[in-house]
Amino acid sequence: MGDAIGQMLASAVGIAISPVPLIAMVLMLATPRGRVNGTAFTLSWVASLAAVVTVVVLAGSGADASGDDGPATWTLWLKLALGALFVLLGAKQWKDRPREGHEAQTPGWMKAIDKFTPGKAAGLAALLAIANPKNLVLAIGGAVSIAGSSASAGGKTVAAVLMVLIGSLCTLAPLLVYLLGGAKSARVLDGWKGWMSRHNSAIMTTLLLVLGAKYVGDAVSGLAG
Repeated sequence: MGDAIGQMLASAVGIAISPVPLIAMVLMLATPRGRVNGTAFTLSWVASLAAVVTVVVLAGSGADASGDDGPATWTLWLKLALGALFVLLGAKQWKDRPREGHEAQTPGWMKAIDKFTPGKAAGLAALLAIANPKNLVLAIGGAVSIAGSSASAGGKTVAAVLMVLIGSLCTLAPLLVYLLGGAKSARVLDGWKGWMSRHNSAIMTTLLLVLGAKYVGDAVSGLAG
């Protein structure tokens, strides 16, 4: 189980520090429907991420159910492709970073968040979790690592649950602060939003490049063996 958890941890953290869902949550919680829309957004995010992770872990584990000791060969080729994609995403993240003295451009849909219904909030969360290329690649990469680990079926299940929970901190944490933080919650959430906006490009670039190197190294080692 420890192997499966260690394999997916960096990917889960990468999803958790995604700035867009966190900023969307902070803006949503500041609206009159903040409680219900924020809850709908969070539940949809968790469900969408869980669906991706579950499908990939089951597919990867099932493909290796023949008794072979190593991970399925297709998972190694997929990790190789994902590793190369991580490197490309890291380079793009750095290239598109806001320049000194400039703020990151706010997407148009963020300006309409105060008019969202719970259904729209849930739909947005699903899009950000699944349709966002960076989050999708991170989710698939972490799930493939769990599937290819030496853990038992129970260990892989625990690792998958932990991955979903860690990857959902970008929505769970703001919601809990809002529900439990009282009058201070607005200031705390606004501080998180500002910090993520300022530093996310450097953090994500470093994380994606490190993940890319690790995935390529693991895949080449496995295929060569």
